Amino acid sequence: MVDTVFRDPINSDGVQDAEGHDPATSPAMPLGSGPEAGVLDGDGNSKPAASELIEPGRALALADFAPPSLGAGERLVRLAYRAGIPASMLTLPLGKAAKPRIIAAVENPLPGQAASGTALRAGHFLVHGVKAPIAQIDFGGAARMTPPFERLVHSFSWLADLEACGAREQMAPVAARILTAWLDANPKVMARPGNRPAWILANAGTRVLNWLVHAPLIFAVDDKALRQRMLDALADTARWLDRNVGSGDDRLAEVAGWCGIVAAGLLMVDGKPRRLYGEAGLVRALGELVGDDGGVLSRSPLGQMEAIELLVRLRACYVATKREPPAALESMLAMLVPPLLSLTHGDGSLGSWQGAWAINAETLARLVSASGVRTRPLRDVRQWGYQRVAAQKGVLQFDAAPPPLPRHARSGCASTLAFEFSHAGERIVVNCGGAACAGGLVPVRLEQGLRASAAHSTLVLDDANSTAVLINGRIGSGVAEVELDRRMLDADKFGAATRLEASHDGYGARYGLIHRRILILRDDGTELRGEDLLVPNGRKGKRGKVAFAIRFHLGPDIEARLSEDGQGAGLALPDGSYWQFRAGEGELAIEDSIWVDGQARLMPVQQLVMQGLVSRGGGNFSWLLKKMG
Repeated sequence: MVDTVFRDPINSDGVQDAEGHDPATSPAMPLGSGPEAGVLDGDGNSKPAASELIEPGRALALADFAPPSLGAGERLVRLAYRAGIPASMLTLPLGKAAKPRIIAAVENPLPGQAASGTALRAGHFLVHGVKAPIAQIDFGGAARMTPPFERLVHSFSWLADLEACGAREQMAPVAARILTAWLDANPKVMARPGNRPAWILANAGTRVLNWLVHAPLIFAVDDKALRQRMLDALADTARWLDRNVGSGDDRLAEVAGWCGIVAAGLLMVDGKPRRLYGEAGLVRALGELVGDDGGVLSRSPLGQMEAIELLVRLRACYVATKREPPAALESMLAMLVPPLLSLTHGDGSLGSWQGAWAINAETLARLVSASGVRTRPLRDVRQWGYQRVAAQKGVLQFDAAPPPLPRHARSGCASTLAFEFSHAGERIVVNCGGAACAGGLVPVRLEQGLRASAAHSTLVLDDANSTAVLINGRIGSGVAEVELDRRMLDADKFGAATRLEASHDGYGARYGLIHRRILILRDDGTELRGEDLLVPNGRKGKRGKVAFAIRFHLGPDIEARLSEDGQGAGLALPDGSYWQFRAGEGELAIEDSIWVDGQARLMPVQQLVMQGLVSRGGGNFSWLLKKMG
């Protein structure tokens, strides 16, 4: 068996099995853990399995992420601008500076949310279901807002929402009022990035990009003084980005800064030196943003979406100026989309991973359409760390990698070896999700809890996280290595299936135990078998016992009821289908849980919990989830 190691730098009716056993009354059978384990005979005994090793999923090799090819003269201009020589001295006779001016109008490629735009017309910012009166917003940043509100207000992403809800002439006065209030509160740029949210690199870079993309809306108002203030602020912020683009909190923030620089170079007068400088920096930052298979290093689908949005808007700036974007930009879009699609369920909505919530299919489809990339999901995103198994109507997503490094994380979660499972678009097993939208309808006080291992469908020892969850979205020590094996099992009396086996060392230092999880999904998508094993990580075992809990957070509107023997549960899904869960060991209970839906709202759900005490010498816990007729 060939393992991949990640380190930090079966019958459609589902009523009976082949021997006539009903999974509602038969105990879950052990799966074993050896290389040939995972296929059971009619008596529930493990037997050797004929298996086929799946080759790694198609990897998109990084294209040539070198700066665009330039002539000697343009290279000299780029070097001079990077050295601090003003653009006016490089483009105009005698260095006479031209007044700030936008030279082209951009057609917005990503429409916003009309409901949020309507709230703006009524005098409120609307973020994740929560309204904040515009008149009460401190645009200067002295009174800090929650992170979602700060990003919306200071990146000016609300301009897309306003533009989406009515004619430009009607929306322009609303934009002008908010812009005036923001300019009054931020009359000058800061010398360097600081605590003020307006001058966080990600907000400043995205703000410049949005100002330029939505300039037709801003300039639709007949107010020459305001237009001049906006142009001066745009020029000042672009120069600020030139000086501070290397000071971002992470690579994605740096990409946002470079996108703002390139957009200003494309659309503002005397912009050629800035564009040449910005394109070189952007291409380099894009090459450092993702792994070999196109997944961003934060491992967050939200970060993946943000990167796509930035590049789609920047490409629209190239279109407006009738210029071809660098080849690396198109190559990066082609790399970013397939991994994002790997985390979608059958209904097209997003799985809940690394702070993300169940973003709806319409939002994802609109983004993918705007990217212009036509592709299929990657099934085996090994660098990004997620495994996807699509079996007819069943979709399994599995986190088989360590959490992101602290320098990459914005909402890092201790989710290693968690999974989500859906069938026919109905989510059956989920993660709670939504840490990144805390500050809307999700209270900020829940943010750390939603990032914990217990908020994911995985095994937890002693109520401790497999990786430490710190404040401000950061991740501490814990899982450093994950081993992964993926195989296809040949058809037998239980049917053909895909087998995933992975293990992590997050509990090794504290409890001397390695967590190994085996998942086997039958090819018809109606049966998921699992086994969680705890294996001693040293020759000398530790004494005593430790509490364990294996959590299966259930999808919305699922009605769960324990069986009479207490070792199983019946699950009635909203679509009328019925599933049975059986536990082989431990005590099974039904507890309350929460789930963050596609509108970033907290929804009450239930969870199945297999729990008990396990010896420091290890143990194994098998379970079965099967669709009934």
